[in-house]
Amino acid sequence: MTQLNHTHNPSATSWLASANGHPDFPIQNLPYAMFAESGKYLSWRAGVAIGDQVLDLAALHAKKLLTGHAAAALDTAAGPSQNVLGLNAFMATGPDTWTALRHALFALLSSDATASTQADVKACLTPQANAVYRLAANVANYTDFYTSIHHARNVGRIARPDNPLTENFQWVPIAYHGRASSVVVSGTNFRRPMGQSMAPGAKAPVYGPCARMDFELELGLFIGQGNALGEPIALANAEQHMFGICLLNDWSARDIQFWEMAPLGPFLGKNFCTSISPWVVTMEALAPYRLPFTRPADEPQPLAYLDSEANRAQGTLDIQLAVEIETAHNRAHKEAATTVSQTSFRHQYWTFAQMVTQHTMGGCNLQSGDLLGSGTISGPTPAQAGAIIELTRGGKEPITLNTGETRSFLLDGDAVTLRGWCEKPGFVRIGFGENRGEILPARP
Repeated sequence: MTQLNHTHNPSATSWLASANGHPDFPIQNLPYAMFAESGKYLSWRAGVAIGDQVLDLAALHAKKLLTGHAAAALDTAAGPSQNVLGLNAFMATGPDTWTALRHALFALLSSDATASTQADVKACLTPQANAVYRLAANVANYTDFYTSIHHARNVGRIARPDNPLTENFQWVPIAYHGRASSVVVSGTNFRRPMGQSMAPGAKAPVYGPCARMDFELELGLFIGQGNALGEPIALANAEQHMFGICLLNDWSARDIQFWEMAPLGPFLGKNFCTSISPWVVTMEALAPYRLPFTRPADEPQPLAYLDSEANRAQGTLDIQLAVEIETAHNRAHKEAATTVSQTSFRHQYWTFAQMVTQHTMGGCNLQSGDLLGSGTISGPTPAQAGAIIELTRGGKEPITLNTGETRSFLLDGDAVTLRGWCEKPGFVRIGFGENRGEILPARP
């Protein structure tokens, strides 16, 4: 696991004024994205967030300011393959290369940089207000986990009141393979899906637009180095394969989902859209916000292959998360959205390292740029629920928004924004930006 180093120093500042005190992108963060300038021919390239700007890595590469391992890392991150694959090639290089480039960029952006260096780097900046984004990597494979015991119990009480928690939940990180082709970047709006559903007490299903549209508050993990087919990743090595984390909304058509899930699990209820934020925060940037992974003594402890001293010591991350709902009324009257939930990833029942290990135990070969969803992130209190089906107890207790409107489930025109950040005494706050999507009417 990444140890603390000078890039986490809370006293470090940048010569770029907007970075100092920025709620998401101070110099201690430096997340990656794929971007282009809006209003121009879309020439995609890798970028790093610093304050309210994007550092264009292709432009920086042309300046030839770096040497050694850092220069080689920049060659890969800014290489021509990014136009097709995004950051996949860079993600595949491994932790030593990721660290070399992070530390070099930190030095170039630091207040200690020379005046000539500052001038060269400043010429490589693009205002984020002028940028558009695509997925940070080519996502060939997407797997969504189910690792919040609070979410599992809340939803289980709705679907299976007598047995809300499945027998295997406390023993194994559960997951299903999702649809990679419908993973989209934040800001991509989508249509309400059509499908079959079975109303309570009905004798036959009906076909029509989803009536129970939901969000799911999740994090997404991008895989860095892959593994060969048939060669599992041991828990002790899992962190070496973890590049970084983004915000993920696993949009869910609950009525379609609940009808189709028996016996094979999610299909049309999940495959119509999954939104992720453009910025990927590296595991190194998140090092100060690790916490011990613990289980109550009276609950099942992980089997040996999912257990280690390192994972118990600092396997969990305290990533703060919030969900906002903005209605058409909010937009028309230029009113603020309603924050309907706030929680932390530290409540999750399994760690990302355990998810990586479980994914490969049967010999599955992960690839650079693969995306793993954490599963809905819910805390122990009602206000910490990560989905509207939990907040409204299956739609029976609608929530009231700041406009006076109520919601049992999401309506057309509603936009959901996820936000995430880390803060801790003695360290600088870093954030993930936002992940936003708006629901458009169904197309029958």
